[in-house]
Amino acid sequence: MKKFANIFLLAICTTAVTATYGHGKKKHEEASKALEYDAVTTEFGSYDPSLAPDRTIEVSMNDNMRFTPDAIQVTAGETIKFIVSNHGKLQHEFVLGTADSLKDHAAMMIKFPNMEHEEPYMAHVDPGMTMEIMWQFSESGAFEFGCLLPGHYDAGMKGAVSVAE
Repeated sequence: MKKFANIFLLAICTTAVTATYGHGKKKHEEASKALEYDAVTTEFGSYDPSLAPDRTIEVSMNDNMRFTPDAIQVTAGETIKFIVSNHGKLQHEFVLGTADSLKDHAAMMIKFPNMEHEEPYMAHVDPGMTMEIMWQFSESGAFEFGCLLPGHYDAGMKGAVSVAE
């Protein structure tokens, strides 16, 4: 098992996951494989290996440091299968979270750009590749997503998730 080096996210999450890898260090064929995770519950939703999607949302990323779409609306209890595609020449990521958790994580990535971590609410996507995230939004509220690679989030690579009751 690879070394788990993201102490910050461990403090946020109540459950640790077993699969890890660092930013930009995986081969394309490894990155495209479906990753297996343990169940995780956060304040912005949950993952369980048995989840089935209620619907699919495609999200594209590019080197203009933008997501399309950059605003997503879901209903509390809805399970979304995100298909995240990188149409740029740089690596990008799609990370779900709260406004505070994403800002804190982005700051941590600037200090430790090679830290290794992987969670079921993250997709690290190499150029030209696509990954999937299955996520259930269990609570209503305003949440976010962003690319937390150094400089990307601050350049505006972020979006909003509105979860209605």
